[in-house]
Amino acid sequence: MTSDEKPRISPLVVGWREWVALPGLGIRRVKAKIDTGARSSSLHAIDVRKEVRDGKDWVRFRVHPLQRNSKKTVECEAEVLEYRSVKSSTGHASRRPVILTSIELHGKTWEIEVTLANRTEMGFRMLLGREGVRGRFLVDPGQSYFDAHHVPKRKKRTKAAPAKSSGPVATAAVPEPARPESASETLAEPPPQHETESP
Repeated sequence: MTSDEKPRISPLVVGWREWVALPGLGIRRVKAKIDTGARSSSLHAIDVRKEVRDGKDWVRFRVHPLQRNSKKTVECEAEVLEYRSVKSSTGHASRRPVILTSIELHGKTWEIEVTLANRTEMGFRMLLGREGVRGRFLVDPGQSYFDAHHVPKRKKRTKAAPAKSSGPVATAAVPEPARPESASETLAEPPPQHETESP
């Protein structure tokens, strides 16, 4: 490398799903699917109510940030950036409010556009589309939940203690080897939902 060349900086890597925060909405933790097949990002929102303040549209809404948990609720409000027609993978189009809010992931904070929709039947409360990660992260589809040092978090394996017996020595149960986590292990979650914006 010559003195005129700048050192190359390795891009940060995220997995196909990550925990993120939305500090601008008061959401400290929500699991997001990183979906490069979707252009826009989407956030689960219910009871969306439109208001007009000083001639500008605002929305008030509630978020259940944890999947399959309706007790944890965060009350949010934001100014509407625009309304956008979004088509789901089933072909159903709907007009959704779009807001601009901050997102935090692995110590980085930036603003993204987010459409609001009821994602109760979806596998994730949030979808982080390619516009939200473009130029910031590379996506490793074979990993998930990277830690602050960008190392995938692994579940700790524990060995079963030998059973106590006055008779013959019992054989300790040996746990099955943990399978590597991959994007194909999503059978417990609904199939991927890709959303496209109508031109």
